[in-house]
Amino acid sequence: MNRLFISSAACLFFMCLFTDSAFSQQWYRGNLHTHSYWSDGDDFPEMIIDWYKTHNYDFIALSDHNILAAGEFWKLMPDTETARQSFEKYLEKYGEDWVTYQKNDEGRVEVKLKTLEEYRPRFEEPGAFLIIKSEEITDGYEGKPIHMNATNIKELIEPEGGSSVTEVMQNNINQVQAQRKRTGQPMFPHINHPNFGWAITVDDMLPLTGERFFEVYNGHPLVHNYGDDTRLGTEAIWDILITNYLKGGKPVMYGLAVDDSHSYHEFNGEKSNPGRGWVMVQADELTPEAIVTAMEAGNFYGSTGVMLENVVFKSKTLTIKVQPESGVNYRIQFWGTKQGAPREQMGQLLKEVEGTEASYPLADNDLYVRAKIISDKPQENPYQPGDTKTAWTQPVY
Repeated sequence: MNRLFISSAACLFFMCLFTDSAFSQQWYRGNLHTHSYWSDGDDFPEMIIDWYKTHNYDFIALSDHNILAAGEFWKLMPDTETARQSFEKYLEKYGEDWVTYQKNDEGRVEVKLKTLEEYRPRFEEPGAFLIIKSEEITDGYEGKPIHMNATNIKELIEPEGGSSVTEVMQNNINQVQAQRKRTGQPMFPHINHPNFGWAITVDDMLPLTGERFFEVYNGHPLVHNYGDDTRLGTEAIWDILITNYLKGGKPVMYGLAVDDSHSYHEFNGEKSNPGRGWVMVQADELTPEAIVTAMEAGNFYGSTGVMLENVVFKSKTLTIKVQPESGVNYRIQFWGTKQGAPREQMGQLLKEVEGTEASYPLADNDLYVRAKIISDKPQENPYQPGDTKTAWTQPVY
């Protein structure tokens, strides 16, 4: 891991200074949105965690729908060739001593899923690999899917419902915050794929309090990251949220990149596969508490393949340095909003530089700036054909 320092929202909210101790922090790569057989994923938790661990991730959050990997749960294997192969691979890899299964009266295989407490010791390594307890709180309003992840929770949170899209989100945010206060365990909610089913608009999100994160990139093929001719993409949503939150005196909204992986056997553009989007977090150590603390300070960026060597915000100047791949070209874009800009001008391209290093000094009339780094290297198994590897840093001001 690189031992490099990011100073972004941590400086903004905690008035931090550059110190020697900051340089001891490390980058940790992780995915915060993942599904398994505990809900609608198509593989066993151990197989999924093994995939991420062997693909150079440092942490993973299995976030199944309205359930935690706890208690006795028997999975009836679907009557499909994919499911049969899934079970055979699982049994071959872990053996009869680990896998508990039976056949029902119809000859169908049922597997007792391992709980988090059972499989966690098999994979976790201090300082090397971490599993974060999480849930996708799966709610809705008038047929609209309103989903929200809760990262590093202690107890299951049931969807609260509400009388509007905004109220549903706020009620579930409040539940996460209440559990955090009651238990003392650091945790945070984040809004999932707002354009999935075109369920959540920017106006639904503007009144929220206590929400600091949403998915600016989600690797599921049905989430409409880029919007359409009449509806905003997630980056445009992000800039409107940042602008209005700052104007309203609220902490800025941070942008996540996640997999939302469900499919682990067939890899193609029609499947929600692992490996499409992740966060790079700069933290003091690889623990749930340190990851949450760093992310709440804005010390992370989202990526689909671009890796950054350094992100520094100092003396009102944002400086980006890419960790380049050989033969790959990069564009570093700086996006922000000018004071007094109408909604249609929120999120303007302020500057673009071709190369691996660039800086942007905030002008007096800039509300904030964030960076987007675009490579010309195609993303493997992309969310959408033509996507190239990209990274997004957090807004600073």
